[in-house]
Amino acid sequence: MASTPHGTPLTATPSATDRELAARRSAFPSGWVLFAAVTLFMSGGMTIVFGFAAVLNDKVVTVGGSGGPAIWDLTAWGWVGIVTGIVMVLTGIGLALQMGVARWAAVGFVTLHAILMFPVASAFPIVAIVVIALDVVILYELTVAWGSA
Repeated sequence: MASTPHGTPLTATPSATDRELAARRSAFPSGWVLFAAVTLFMSGGMTIVFGFAAVLNDKVVTVGGSGGPAIWDLTAWGWVGIVTGIVMVLTGIGLALQMGVARWAAVGFVTLHAILMFPVASAFPIVAIVVIALDVVILYELTVAWGSA
């Protein structure tokens, strides 16, 4: 019979304390998932702010020159941003609450959000680059340890 240096036999069955600690750990999201949830929440919040800026005064977000931005109607694009941002914020909350469907939804929404930010780059290049970078970080966080989270 195998034993530890202290004379306590090793068993295959975890003790009540070990089971309680494992239950507490599983009740709280892992660091990756929690960080993805917070980052998704922040990225969605930035998208909502951009959307409100475009809806409330589309003259403020136009680029100088005769060409203007790649988006034809910034007011309509602003509404798309507001709706997308709200969905991202809610998905971030779902991730923090460890809802299984939220992880799949987050991967889909974040991918779509990153693609939808490319036309915005002509109007707000720095904001678009920051938001796309946040989306890539979120995707990495959600997929790097898919089986362990």
